[in-house]
Amino acid sequence: MVPTRRQNGFGRRVNSQPGGRIFFSSAGRSLAEEDQITILTAGVDIGSSTSHLVFSRIVLELLDSRYIIASRKVLYESAILLTPYAEGETIDPFALGLFIEEQYRVAGVNPDEIDTGALILTGVAARRNNSRAIGELFAKQAGRMVAVSAGDNLETIMAAHGSGAVARSRRGRSVVLNVDVGGGTTKIALCADGKVVGQTALDVGARLVCIDHSRRIVRIESAAHLFAAELGFALNMGEVLDSNRATALAEQMADGLMEALAGGSPAAGGNVLLRVQPLMRFAEPDCITVSGGVSEYFYGNESAEFGDLGRELASAIRSRMDARSMRIEIPDQRIRATVIGASQYTTQISGGTIYVSPQHTLPLRNVPVIAPDMGLAEDVIESGRVSRAIRAALQRLDLAEGRSPVAVFAPWRGSATFFRLDAFCRGVVDGLADILAAGHPIVLAGDGDTGGLIGIHFHEELQLAYPVVSIDSLELREFDYVDIGAMLQYSGAVPVVIKSLVFPVAGEQVIMSDSQNPSGTRL
Repeated sequence: MVPTRRQNGFGRRVNSQPGGRIFFSSAGRSLAEEDQITILTAGVDIGSSTSHLVFSRIVLELLDSRYIIASRKVLYESAILLTPYAEGETIDPFALGLFIEEQYRVAGVNPDEIDTGALILTGVAARRNNSRAIGELFAKQAGRMVAVSAGDNLETIMAAHGSGAVARSRRGRSVVLNVDVGGGTTKIALCADGKVVGQTALDVGARLVCIDHSRRIVRIESAAHLFAAELGFALNMGEVLDSNRATALAEQMADGLMEALAGGSPAAGGNVLLRVQPLMRFAEPDCITVSGGVSEYFYGNESAEFGDLGRELASAIRSRMDARSMRIEIPDQRIRATVIGASQYTTQISGGTIYVSPQHTLPLRNVPVIAPDMGLAEDVIESGRVSRAIRAALQRLDLAEGRSPVAVFAPWRGSATFFRLDAFCRGVVDGLADILAAGHPIVLAGDGDTGGLIGIHFHEELQLAYPVVSIDSLELREFDYVDIGAMLQYSGAVPVVIKSLVFPVAGEQVIMSDSQNPSGTRL
């Protein structure tokens, strides 16, 4: 491993030296050996409708082999920018770059000071031409930032976590339905026992139609034409959208949303509005939380207009929920729910019972982790169940297209007999078929000492030609991203850096003066 140096944001130099240790000072302060580490993080959320940033300071404390969050203080929340467009669906990187630079300046943060962070792209921003231009704005921080292009499924899960609905379902042992109403889409997540157990997304949003100060239409999304057709009128650029038609559009969208909440497949203009499968209602929700930009109107925290249907849509949704006597609670986060936390660095070492072949497969960087329930604690492992669980996790986290390798967290339980190993390995190969077809290696991470046996089985028994990285002695979860370093000389171990997305929680302290919140931007 080649020594590298960079700033860590607290006046010290960071040294990465041969042997895999990450040093946080010239005196040899090691992340792997410190009991406590303080890092400066950035969370950046760029979507079809709005963009914003958050800077936080996270204190990590060592617990066994993994660092956990001891405290997290939000230092600065940026203003919320209506995502600028150059033309059509092409985001204006120059205008966006100016906004980002200004937020760094107002926060008093130099980009070189950021230790780690998360760049989340959703909707139109995640499309290839936009994501490439946006990525260039953060090129200097590429090695430290986790970049996540979130499709409808992953964005739904992120909103459920960020709003606090997932934690609320675990804390109160209740079923929570989170409805994240944004500018272009609405994401619905049913949460129980600290998990998202059902989800869907549909074309309902405040900015399907945008108007200027004189109420002339300046932007129309395709879904808006469907709602207008259902109502018997047309939408045309430059025409005035009067309040009656704006309200009618909002009412039509709210009707579709309520149908989706009930597990239905709403349609408008002869087209289905759902972007994924309908919501599977495993249980009736005990309460509903609403997040996303429209939630600011829904809970009465915003009254100004921003050239969209936000106010009308919030009113239409609220009246329908009230008419059905739905129990509505306030989420931990509203407009910032998707993921405006950042990420944290943790380190672990995968020990001697590992398998890496060929060795030049490593290093790997920013590999997303899936943690499917594959039934590994059962006496008989079923390859079909393993395959289905992996495929479902890939689909749920928008990783099925094979754009990157994926690390499967496999907490092995019970004996490692030939038949159990064989069923597991065959299920993994089938479940990762699309990932492997794209040229990526099999990457497995366990929490025990079977990594070597599993790796050997792939090559010796199944005679697979795919590269295999099978490591163990780790503790991973969904929303983790792992960097797996090259094998350390003489030890047979590999260093693993884990970057975990951190979601906002209620009660976090925000330090922000009035001067740090420029007027004229959406809050």
